[in-house]
Amino acid sequence: MSNIAYFPQRETLTHVPQFQQSQISVIGLGYVGAVSMACLANLGHRMVGADVDPNKVDSIAMGLSPIVEKDLGTLLENGVADRLITATTNTRHAVLSTDVTFVSVGTPTAEGGGCDMRYVISAARMIGRALAGKHSYHLVVMRCSVPPGTTMDVMVAEIEAISGRRLGPDFGICFNPEFLREGTAVDDFNNPPKTVIGANDKRAADMLASIYASIDAEPIITSIANAEMVKYVDNVWHATKVTFANEIGRLCQPLGIDSHEVMDIFCQDQKLNLSGYYLKPGFAFGGSCLPKEVRAVQHIADTLGVDLPGIGSLIRSNRVQIERAIDMVRRRNPRKVTFFGVSFKPDTDDLRESPILEVMHALRESGIEIAAYDPNIASDDRLRTQYETVRYSAPHLSGLIDALPDIMKQSPGDAAHDADVVVVSHATDLMRCATASLPLRAKIVDLVRVFDHVPTSERYAGIGW
Repeated sequence: MSNIAYFPQRETLTHVPQFQQSQISVIGLGYVGAVSMACLANLGHRMVGADVDPNKVDSIAMGLSPIVEKDLGTLLENGVADRLITATTNTRHAVLSTDVTFVSVGTPTAEGGGCDMRYVISAARMIGRALAGKHSYHLVVMRCSVPPGTTMDVMVAEIEAISGRRLGPDFGICFNPEFLREGTAVDDFNNPPKTVIGANDKRAADMLASIYASIDAEPIITSIANAEMVKYVDNVWHATKVTFANEIGRLCQPLGIDSHEVMDIFCQDQKLNLSGYYLKPGFAFGGSCLPKEVRAVQHIADTLGVDLPGIGSLIRSNRVQIERAIDMVRRRNPRKVTFFGVSFKPDTDDLRESPILEVMHALRESGIEIAAYDPNIASDDRLRTQYETVRYSAPHLSGLIDALPDIMKQSPGDAAHDADVVVVSHATDLMRCATASLPLRAKIVDLVRVFDHVPTSERYAGIGW
């Protein structure tokens, strides 16, 4: 089953269909399902909950919250009183009596660390049996965390196989990740940080967008696989933040430093620390600060006997990214490789711990001819101190540094002459134009997403896209 969606790129709806009351069933009345039911009823939608657990069904049918969650009991009580909420153990009835079905079943960790799909498969089969007897269009919305590909390859495949109906003309599918924090879930639902809709076609996307119109008029529309992945990325990032803060606490305590005050100051920087800066896949970090400071912090921890496995893994992970770039080039069996960008980042002539030097060195040691272009790197006396610094801090690069004046060329065209592979490590307009102008024989290894839209040519390969 293909995982290609109607929306290959991220979009934002600027004209959301006008709000209208929907008839919505929710399969799975656990944490997400119960909160979704109550909040959607509060928006005026008629809700039918379905679960195999009669205790959950009875609780919600009486307007009682099955979990401890602020304001949830009040919303359920109001929804039942207004006849907007009912609950049943008959999933087929729930699906047949509604136009949209939200799937919020559990996806526990399976043996080996993967995702246990038994409840997803069970829900898909129950929906399929219901849709076999329904002849109007029905929208299925996945709300549970699943590996990318699950919605199309498991949910859709099971529904089609059992119902005999087809995705598109007969039913639609969306993946709509939830971003609800326990304890503030109702407020998070009504004031979402973002509303993400992964859809297989425009009809499905518009239908789901209209349900959320009163709380988010500009949902993010993307592919189903993107939406599935976003949910995982969000939670792994939150786990990373918790781990990072805890490691800072472990480091500060034996030093007599107030870790909370340190992190309060850290969080005031919303230009770099709490922003999208640095949070795009690309090449390895380098320069005069980041590698040195990471090593320094790890050294302090080692001296104190403090275990910081998260921070300690940063240099190793960075090295993996460098090795990946080397491997990507080598697999193309080049005779000559050209590098567009040599300093550790654009608009600087700083070569200190520039990760691309490691790539250049490895390929040169393999007997591959290399050339490079960087408008900020000259062969004059201005860089003499930097050359000496690199020789001192990375003696294995001395041969490369000695050869650098001959490797560096005066223009992108001179550098790329007769090159089999061009490695792009600076995403500037100059490098973008130079890359676009390359002869057809040259293969491109892009380490920085030099083009906004990824080329489909077989000549092109991105390091993380």
